[in-house]
Amino acid sequence: MQAFDLYAILPELVLLLATCFLLVASVYVRERVPTTLGIEQDIFHTPRGVGFVYFFSLLLLIYLIFAFVGRMGDVSLVAMNGLFQSDPLSNLLKACSCGAVLVSLIYSKRYLQDRALFRPDFIVLALLALLGQMVLISGANLLTLYLGLELMALPTYALVAMRHNSEKSVEAGIKYFVLGALASGFLLYGMSMLYGVTGSLDLIEIFKTVADPRVNHLVMAFGLVFIVSGLAFKLGVVPFHMWVPDVYQGAPTAVTLMIAGAPKLAAFALLFRLLVNTLLPLMGDWQPMLVLLAILSLIVGNVTAIAQTNVKRMLAYSAIAQMGFVMLGMLSVFDDHAFSASVFYVITYVLTTLGTFGLLMALSHKGYDCETLEGLKGLNKKHPWFAFIGLVMMFSLAGIPPTVGFAAKLGVLEALVDAEHTFLAIIAVMASLVGAFYYLRVVKVMYFDEPSHEVTVSGSGFAKGLLSLNTILVLALGIIPAGLMSVCLDAMRRTLLGS
Repeated sequence: MQAFDLYAILPELVLLLATCFLLVASVYVRERVPTTLGIEQDIFHTPRGVGFVYFFSLLLLIYLIFAFVGRMGDVSLVAMNGLFQSDPLSNLLKACSCGAVLVSLIYSKRYLQDRALFRPDFIVLALLALLGQMVLISGANLLTLYLGLELMALPTYALVAMRHNSEKSVEAGIKYFVLGALASGFLLYGMSMLYGVTGSLDLIEIFKTVADPRVNHLVMAFGLVFIVSGLAFKLGVVPFHMWVPDVYQGAPTAVTLMIAGAPKLAAFALLFRLLVNTLLPLMGDWQPMLVLLAILSLIVGNVTAIAQTNVKRMLAYSAIAQMGFVMLGMLSVFDDHAFSASVFYVITYVLTTLGTFGLLMALSHKGYDCETLEGLKGLNKKHPWFAFIGLVMMFSLAGIPPTVGFAAKLGVLEALVDAEHTFLAIIAVMASLVGAFYYLRVVKVMYFDEPSHEVTVSGSGFAKGLLSLNTILVLALGIIPAGLMSVCLDAMRRTLLGS
């Protein structure tokens, strides 16, 4: 290992060592807890050391965010003998992933405490899933990509089924595990076909070999079908979406946020690495597949969401439609503006998702989960600021100005029109109009319906302040999106030039 190898993987190495340290330290750290007599004493408290693990994790995530932001100006490099790549795009996505996990942990604390889930193993599993996302984002080899994918997925399966006394949670965990294993099998089979034809696992070598006209195109096409199917599973797009609604609904809301947030950034990176960085010469084969997947996701996701009364299930179908929009940005393969529009879209979608699920957890309390439209009735009459937060998040998901969702959708639509995919842009607009119905229905319930029960807001003042800041960001980036857009465009351009 050379010096630049260690530099390239240093943040991931720090995260791995810190996570292992926290797992062990949580057993030995004593916490002071009050006894029934009011006298404090040192005892091994259950869960042991969770306060220490939580605080240390927040500091670790803040360090990682600054580390990756500081690396965004670095040139692209391939390290670890071609297994790992560090470039501006990967550093941007990893900084956003760390930020998403940081915010998720802050939003989730009170929710997890009320349900006896605020334990060191929850935090450690979340950090291990983040490590998998970071490895996946920087994968420069098929083996590295698969390693990152499984390292991200396996802790998430455990998180989904963590509420052992809930049949829905256990059922969701089993479904997620079985279908996730199926998706991994598809992806592995496609990768094995790529290796069989090209004789290499390195993404750069595969790109060079695929461009050779002497390569067996039929086998490559079959391998591509399996790879795109595996990617579609991980993104949760139609017709490989069957796990998304059940997992979103069955998992605790804190875990749903862990699935709906940062992993979307890693899934986009996997899509970009495999289709653009590696299989660009086969775009004539994979473009029609993406078109079909995107159209089906936009239509099925938005239409099916109309019938949902469970907000988490509705947001699951919304996520399916949103991922369809992300895939549309990948169709303009020679336009860095289109790629950067997709990056901007997925980052802002994660930002909005954080605020949406943060609100649901703030409205939940011990013995009650705010998951249905019934639970949001009359929110404006009791807590007008939180009703406004819900309005902003729904407007952003629907793509209504002046929220950032409008700027994100507009960027993708402009890229489609520039690439002469006007028909797809029209379909996307029509699907968004359908989707606006169920988003506005949530606003209507919050502002115009009478409360059906006592609406309370839980969570620490810090979490509520962060949720408010999240809302302001969604509005501010919608009014002035140029800053983040330019960051995404610069990162994409320098990554494409360095690859």
